[in-house]
Amino acid sequence: MKLIDYVLDAFAWIEYAIGSAMGKFVDRILKNAPCYTPSVVIAELSDKFHRESKFEEWDVLFRFIKNRSTVVPLDEILADQSGKQKHLLRKMEEKDVDMSQIGLADAIIYQTTLNLKGTLVTGDDHFKSVPFVVFLKDEKQLTNELEEI
Repeated sequence: MKLIDYVLDAFAWIEYAIGSAMGKFVDRILKNAPCYTPSVVIAELSDKFHRESKFEEWDVLFRFIKNRSTVVPLDEILADQSGKQKHLLRKMEEKDVDMSQIGLADAIIYQTTLNLKGTLVTGDDHFKSVPFVVFLKDEKQLTNELEEI
């Protein structure tokens, strides 16, 4: 068994919260490996839950995130690196994905992953073929990853 550090994005946390099949994989990661959540993911999740008037659900999930993962703050070094990373990601040529539309939050999340030498857990289509990513929508990749943790 190899121990990998995982970075969870908003997609992963939402799947966990709704208890989907992909969320069950996230649960297994949370129980068996070090996990990190970039602070920008907290902002994304807070926005989503508040838009949907799910205040109590957000309070519970927010406490859980802080308890089960390490929240990684956005400092000036990570911010600078993330601006550069957005530019690099947008230059990538991926089949079936328009990387020119990738946002700054995604770049921050991915740069956080690279800085931690971890693996990003996401279902965001922008990251379908990007290195150091477990793509939650790829059942074969999930099966292989589960064998490792």
